[in-house]
Amino acid sequence: MSRAYDLVHRTTYEYDEPVTDSYGRATLTPRHAPGQHVDEVELVVEPTPGDLASHTDWYGNTSTYFGVTTEHSRLVVTARSRVTVSREAPDPTTLPRRAWDDVAAALAAGDGQALGADPDAMVALHEAVLPSLHVTFAGEVREWAAPSFRPGRPLGELVVDLASRIHDELEYRTGSTTVHTTQVQLLAQRAGVCQDFAHLMLAALRLHGVPARYVSGYLETRPAPGRAKLRGADASHAWVSVWLPGLGWVDVDPTNDQLVDERYVVLGWGRDYHDVPPLRGVIFSEGSGARPHVQVDMVPVGAPRFE
Repeated sequence: MSRAYDLVHRTTYEYDEPVTDSYGRATLTPRHAPGQHVDEVELVVEPTPGDLASHTDWYGNTSTYFGVTTEHSRLVVTARSRVTVSREAPDPTTLPRRAWDDVAAALAAGDGQALGADPDAMVALHEAVLPSLHVTFAGEVREWAAPSFRPGRPLGELVVDLASRIHDELEYRTGSTTVHTTQVQLLAQRAGVCQDFAHLMLAALRLHGVPARYVSGYLETRPAPGRAKLRGADASHAWVSVWLPGLGWVDVDPTNDQLVDERYVVLGWGRDYHDVPPLRGVIFSEGSGARPHVQVDMVPVGAPRFE
């Protein structure tokens, strides 16, 4: 089954004082990936930038740099895409039965043959078990994760269990965290958002030697029965991708306790949020900063276009 989506992600910055220069980098172009094809893409910056260029980063994501050097009090970055997704979520009961500790031991020994991974894949797998800026190895994470990591437990079963525990044990609460919230703080307050849940799952897997990466993207939202969809009210989403020998990278969404299917659009992946933020940058101004407003719209092709 495939689904085609029209996707709009618009960020508007309003400034109290004029800005002379704005420099930014956007990761807002969905990537070609297994089960996903990008049919159209457009990124528009207003005011018109004096410099605009895209490149492919270390992880294969498309990153776009822009520089606006005319004075402005408002900056708008709009990304429009049309994406066809044919991804099917695997049946959890059919995931490989290879034990997680066997996988971790093979990776630690550099045994690519045992993992079914070529040398290039091994480089990515070794990187995917390291701590990173937003994924730290802490005793509190190890203690929380311990019940899931029984010796000899099949890795596929472990992945499903971790996602279920995060969904059941932690509350989704908008505004309860920031990008700098650590896994220790998250476990202490037992509330966070998708970014935090992805980082916690990454930390639990990586500190046990299981390769996992952070995925940034979108999830199609559907209104309650009888209610109209609010246009522009969707949001960015984050989940986790785990390497399973014999199957490759398998995506799982701990926020919603499910394996990723055709309702998800992938923007990019990396070690953690720091590698794939939708937008980051600097400005030069005498004012105190910006008031950002983000609008995201993801609808099946044929639905009214969000302007």
